[in-house]
Amino acid sequence: MTSEPILYRNPLATLADLQGFVLEGDGALTFPRGRLRLESTRPPSDEQAANIVLWCPEDLPADVEISWSFWPVHEPGLCILFFHARGHGGRDVLDPALAPRTGPYDQYHHGDLDTYHLSYFRRRWESERRFHTCNLRKSHGFHLVAQGADPIPPVLDARGPYRLTLRVLAGTVTFAVDGLQCLTWHDDGSVGGPPLRGGKLGLRQMAPMIGEYADLEVRLPR
Repeated sequence: MTSEPILYRNPLATLADLQGFVLEGDGALTFPRGRLRLESTRPPSDEQAANIVLWCPEDLPADVEISWSFWPVHEPGLCILFFHARGHGGRDVLDPALAPRTGPYDQYHHGDLDTYHLSYFRRRWESERRFHTCNLRKSHGFHLVAQGADPIPPVLDARGPYRLTLRVLAGTVTFAVDGLQCLTWHDDGSVGGPPLRGGKLGLRQMAPMIGEYADLEVRLPR
């Protein structure tokens, strides 16, 4: 267990904890169990228009360890963590001069953002439910740079919380669930341009997924 200083901590336990957060798309933010429940308010038949992203207002350093607790509540669906997200030219991802975003995925991977995106609970389509994987992509573009096994069980058998840990150190990205490493990748700049260095994080869900989140912590990595 890391002992590095905490740069940012948020229990995600009440609406007051989301001060400064920005929701893109039509979603509901509730706290029925004392932790953030995130869900779309649109039907899955609206397809990409039904998906949502919640941005944390904090700026993260290039070398960072992000951890949070996760409970899958309802599937099918998909959960993503955006990290090291910035607008083109190093602009803040929440800069109002950037093109408006309302949830459709192409606005994030082929819009005016540069970001990594980790798909850590992929259960939207039958092919994803047959064989569970975590995918790491880099954008601008839709570059699949790493893939690993997803150990989180389906909602029926899930007994959360699952502690998820994403670490970036000197361009190497690792992801673990409850201490079990799922994937690792080193960004040497050969795919999608130079390594991304810091920025904001965002939680994305693909309808009709319902997930719950708590105890977000950001540290310097060891």
